[in-house]
Amino acid sequence: MEEKTKGMLAILGAVLITLLAFALSTNSSAFYSLGYLGIFLLGVISSATVILPAPGIASLFFLGKFADPLFLGVIFGIGSGIGELTGYMAGRGGNYVIDGKNKEIEKHKKAIRKWGPLAIFFLALIPNPVFDFAGIAAGLVRMPPWQFLLSCCAGKVIKGVALAYAGFAWL
Repeated sequence: MEEKTKGMLAILGAVLITLLAFALSTNSSAFYSLGYLGIFLLGVISSATVILPAPGIASLFFLGKFADPLFLGVIFGIGSGIGELTGYMAGRGGNYVIDGKNKEIEKHKKAIRKWGPLAIFFLALIPNPVFDFAGIAAGLVRMPPWQFLLSCCAGKVIKGVALAYAGFAWL
């Protein structure tokens, strides 16, 4: 299969996953009924949306009062890191469509080229509504998927634990 066709299929897959994830994440109560498995799935699905916001972080904050915040944050963070692979896939396949067309993505590409997985870790660690650009940029610069996933999960787990404990303390 031609490289350009593979790229377009990767982008189409990321778009379809985003639309499905956004539709599923609007019904968070279904996830809560599944316990920790539901929290993991909520993390995956709420982060699988590319550009569209999903309510995963707010849900995690409120759940901190009702579940073990440490375990909750770790489970949600790992799921969230896995969900971010949709942005990475869009970048990996989007060289012909995305590359060079967005200033925000270009800034992220520069940071990833300079700092590598450390850039992904810190961008995943901070509350960052445009983390999808970092995932797209990581795919565009051909960061190995395992480096992206490990550094993203590490940052998301720390952020998840902090948010779950904040919800535990303030609610």
